[in-house]
Amino acid sequence: MADRRVVVTGMGCVSPLGLDVESTWKACIAGKSGVGPITKFDASGYKTRIAAEVCGFDSGKYMDKKDAKKMGVFIQYAVACAKMALEDANYKIEGEAAYRIGTYIGAGLGGLPEIEHQKRILDESGPRRVSPFFIPMVIANLAPGYVAILTGAKGPNISVVTACATGAHSIGEAARAIRCGDIDMALSGGTESTITPLAVSGFNSLRALSTRNDEPERASRPFEKDRDGFVIGEAGAVLVLEELDHARARGARIYAELAGYGATCDAYHITAPDPQGDGAARCMEQALRNAKIKPEGVDYINAHGTSTSFNDYFETLGIKRVFGDHAKKLWISSTKSMTGLCLGAAGAMEAIFSVMAVNEGIVPPTINYDTPDPECDLDYVPNVAREGDIRAAMSNSFGFGGTNATLIFKKF
Repeated sequence: MADRRVVVTGMGCVSPLGLDVESTWKACIAGKSGVGPITKFDASGYKTRIAAEVCGFDSGKYMDKKDAKKMGVFIQYAVACAKMALEDANYKIEGEAAYRIGTYIGAGLGGLPEIEHQKRILDESGPRRVSPFFIPMVIANLAPGYVAILTGAKGPNISVVTACATGAHSIGEAARAIRCGDIDMALSGGTESTITPLAVSGFNSLRALSTRNDEPERASRPFEKDRDGFVIGEAGAVLVLEELDHARARGARIYAELAGYGATCDAYHITAPDPQGDGAARCMEQALRNAKIKPEGVDYINAHGTSTSFNDYFETLGIKRVFGDHAKKLWISSTKSMTGLCLGAAGAMEAIFSVMAVNEGIVPPTINYDTPDPECDLDYVPNVAREGDIRAAMSNSFGFGGTNATLIFKKF
């Protein structure tokens, strides 16, 4: 990568914890769970009946009702988050600057709710009743596509699809384009809304979801001995990334510097991580080299930490390999204990949490941490947020297919 530096100047999100960054972050550091009974469909006959849903979202605050009807919910989330992020950055896209602004927003599963809905219409009413907007409603690249149309960004328009690493890869690739000089600014992140009968059934068939239905708020328990699977969630999160001199020239507020990015593959299994944590470790090492930071310079890791047996243990192995003796001094937490696993939006949401940790000197907790797992023996910031000087925060995101992404945010 070139020497151009990349900073974060705006953020927007909708999440199971709130409908903007301020409310989401406040709930996160308070250790509040966003998990509850599924309301999006009748889950009474399902093995898993809980999820981390976005509640109270009003698309009309961010777009025309006619436009909203043409979009899958995941696209609506992306548009809302992008507009919030631009407002937070105090920036309006106009003139020739638009050609130097990219849109890098991905989704893991895209418009699955709309696919299921339109299939029911097809079966019940025939092919002529299927919406003419069906295809644009569901394909992943219409998230950045609509964002570009409604904000005017005319640079690269790219949708990354890498399962639960989608949001982090989107941010990393946007940063790469800025560093290389292709663009000066980017709207980057991830979005997802796939709490549907088919998705829950599929993950249940994989035995991946928690079945702690009677205690939804306590179901997601990363790194804890009694964890029994992840909780499916939904969210949207977009960051404004900007080249440093560009941000300085317009007097922008800078939250943090995006200093490092790593991307690797396990090349091992379609769903299980490498049993030695090799791909994760190489990804973290690559991000450290890219950031020109020694392992001892990182104070906090926002872990992938899904609350599944394999993921949590193998990530712990990877951290130990990369950080050596310093691993015991790291503050590590999984905010998925509160948000659930928001699939394609997870990495972007956790990037925001990492930026806020650096900016405010507060590390979110890993809630529901009651009984330590002897195989996961690092400091996971159990149950209560912690204050301290965070010089650099690392955010890990790993996905099915063995794909890995690591971001490093540094205090500016």
